[in-house]
Amino acid sequence: MTNAEPSREDLVYDWNTVSEIARPPHEIEFDDETLRDGLQGPSIANPTIEQKIELLHLMDGLGLDTADVGLPGAGPHVVADVTRLVEEIRDARLSITPNCAGRTMIADLRPVAEIQQKTGVPIEACAFIGSSKIRAFTEDWDMQRMLGHVRTSLKFAKEEGLAVMFVTEDTTRAHPDDIRALYGAALDEGADRLCFCDTVGHSTPDGTRALIEFAVKLVEERGRTGEVKIDWHGHMDRGLGVWNNIAAAQAGAHRIHGSALGIGERCGNAPIDVTLVNMKLLGWIDNDLHGLAAYVNKTSEFTGVPVPGGYPAFGSDAFETGTGVHAAAVIKALRKGDEWLANRVYSGVPADDYGLEQKILVGPMSGKSNVIYWLEKHGYPASETRVEKLFDAAKASNRNLADEDLHGLARSIQGDTAESVVEYP
Repeated sequence: MTNAEPSREDLVYDWNTVSEIARPPHEIEFDDETLRDGLQGPSIANPTIEQKIELLHLMDGLGLDTADVGLPGAGPHVVADVTRLVEEIRDARLSITPNCAGRTMIADLRPVAEIQQKTGVPIEACAFIGSSKIRAFTEDWDMQRMLGHVRTSLKFAKEEGLAVMFVTEDTTRAHPDDIRALYGAALDEGADRLCFCDTVGHSTPDGTRALIEFAVKLVEERGRTGEVKIDWHGHMDRGLGVWNNIAAAQAGAHRIHGSALGIGERCGNAPIDVTLVNMKLLGWIDNDLHGLAAYVNKTSEFTGVPVPGGYPAFGSDAFETGTGVHAAAVIKALRKGDEWLANRVYSGVPADDYGLEQKILVGPMSGKSNVIYWLEKHGYPASETRVEKLFDAAKASNRNLADEDLHGLARSIQGDTAESVVEYP
């Protein structure tokens, strides 16, 4: 009698599920900030309008709900780009919807209304104002003046037929009384969404949960539950952007913000790509993420921001290994004809979910199984002479060998096709 093959569930014991994980109370929506907030980093190149359109199509293919397409109040050049992007959404019949940032000033919101009228496409106006005392003290603002800006600008936006997301900057360092006053005024003027921001990357997951729970209660107190939605916008100054996105969703945020590669001012925005990966692995979303690698790589190409080798899921090292023990396990899984197994035996993130695959390298930490696998994959007989030559070269190197180096070594061995083929260790 032979033992039955184990089920996939039997092969991985998931300690993440030992304690009950708080699931988001709502379906999660996503706002992509790459084309506006993401471009504010000092070392980031501004993509051409054609490149922005390509990124917009990639966002749409990922099932993202909305994209910040710019701040038209910054001038005619932004108005032109925003208009073209909104027209593309209309003409290409994309599912993603546009939103535009603007200060709580009529001068910033008027061009948003004009673009909506010109294109016939509904645009969400994201009207923002600082909320922390440190910001107010620096700017010499008083609360009555701030409330006046909120009321005047939102009243204008609603009269112009704009959907409005009211945003406070630096909410994670603002006093509850100030937050209550500002959002209360926004609700009085018909805000459709309330966005809470970790503008300087101050928050921890506990702080994020506390703030979003406060937001949920604020909406409840005003009798607007089910009518007004809550957004979370985080940054990476403490490296906690993805964790905070998860915490915000658990606490009741409806929509999570982020940018590709986490690009943005200072240390960047919360990376939307890594957020999507984690939420897919948690079983919270079912978006098709096979196009996510292309989106990350195109963003890198268009903005001049390199993808770090060890970047989660999409760095060049994420699914590559030249280490003997690790590679041997992946190779054994592949020789079983089991791609599912190969993508999980030494990886917590399955490459095939993102249109990627495991890659076996040959270098100083490799075993002979790496060499044999590489030769077979590239159509060379894994003869003893050829295996030894590549293996010796790898051990003499201080890095993994490039494919062109390996091809050169493999081709240099002639007339050995009759030799016995080396078996896997």
